[in-house]
Amino acid sequence: MDHSYRATMGGNNNGHRPGRQRPGYGTQYPQPEPEPVPAGQDSGPRIFAFVDDLFFLAKIQETARKMNVKVEFVKSDKDLMDRVHQNGEEKPSLIIFDLNNVNAKPLTAIPKLKSKLKKGTSIVGFLSHVQGDLKQKAHEAGCDMVLPRSAFSQNLPQLLRRHGAPEELEAPPTVQ
Repeated sequence: MDHSYRATMGGNNNGHRPGRQRPGYGTQYPQPEPEPVPAGQDSGPRIFAFVDDLFFLAKIQETARKMNVKVEFVKSDKDLMDRVHQNGEEKPSLIIFDLNNVNAKPLTAIPKLKSKLKKGTSIVGFLSHVQGDLKQKAHEAGCDMVLPRSAFSQNLPQLLRRHGAPEELEAPPTVQ
């Protein structure tokens, strides 16, 4: 079939009127990266991660470096508690779990950590978007937030900034 008539009708626009787009398919604008945390703090890490997936390990390390935030990778809940006791009384602000990390046993480690660390420590887990049952179990175990891998990657800079900043930077300024 000869489709040369399309050239006279305004090019190869597949029958769509020029200048109009379907709703929800517009141009996507890049989100601005959050500002890095000011350098110069010598305190211990406030963010710990139970991640053995090399892709996410590298992504977390690179994002933390860009944000001037210290993230320490640990293998077990005992490892984490040893590191916390080395830092003195400062509890971690954020613990990141790859819920598919079988070596860390997340569903048994999360309740232990929740009971030891109480409030002030957020636990965020990430998993594949098709693992609905694991997401439910993680919430029941004590995860504050469970994200699909894509959403975790997208929100990683904001998470690290919020939890990696020193206490005095976390509080919003008060207006008087």
